[in-house]
Amino acid sequence: MSDDSGIIHRIEPGSKVDLRAIDPRRTPGLSGSKEEERADAERLHGENIAAMRSLQYRLWAEQKQSLLVVLQGMDTSGKDGTIRHVFGPLNPQGVRTRGFKKPTPEELRHDFLWRVHKHTPEAGRIVVFNRSHYEDVLAVRVLGLIPEERWRQRYDHINDFETLLHESGTRVVKIMLHISKDEQKERLQARLDEPDKRWKFERGDLETRKLWDDYWAAYEEAIERCNAEHAPWHVVPADRKWYRNWVVSSIVRSALESMDPRTPPPAPDLDGLVIE
Repeated sequence: MSDDSGIIHRIEPGSKVDLRAIDPRRTPGLSGSKEEERADAERLHGENIAAMRSLQYRLWAEQKQSLLVVLQGMDTSGKDGTIRHVFGPLNPQGVRTRGFKKPTPEELRHDFLWRVHKHTPEAGRIVVFNRSHYEDVLAVRVLGLIPEERWRQRYDHINDFETLLHESGTRVVKIMLHISKDEQKERLQARLDEPDKRWKFERGDLETRKLWDDYWAAYEEAIERCNAEHAPWHVVPADRKWYRNWVVSSIVRSALESMDPRTPPPAPDLDGLVIE
């Protein structure tokens, strides 16, 4: 067994991306029966959470760096569940989540990055985007909302934006939760069959499902065009939720460890001070 999942699932900058070659049900980094794999993944995930809590405390105390985690994926890929299991256990004072849906009329009156930039993290915080600026080269492209000439320009705008964040002290980590079409079918059906999940079902999901291949092509090009050493993409097999949780927590833990936040030094002359 290995815990190098962050390396396994990172897409090397400059490489081609073929989502069909990445099996969403595979569990690289683990071995044994599925029961043993799940037990190991859940144990290692727990260890990651404990480490992330300590690292988050240091990040908050240091107030010099920040972390932006971008979560993307097809409908039902598990973005909400990932946020709940990976970031939910952290101190909520230092973590924010932001979801991006159809732009509002006000947002459409600005450049496409305006609604995103104002939600990036300030020093000391972790921010998680549930969908992101990448919708402007994914959904916008597939649905034909603007001319191709315009959305193709956005790859360069996104790269410049993420470079700006990096140079300003924000680590950017991007994760695609990669599920199979069969798994999506099961999850959509579960939303219909289980009364307490039915509220999550939207008929529009069925229309999006018909465009599966178009979305995958859009993802492949976006990952290839916007994948830098300072803002890397990871494609995480996400059919198995317990595996997804472990891999994402491993990626986030690795990012925080490489940032190596430090608590600031105490004020001088505190030795011997007694509170009366």
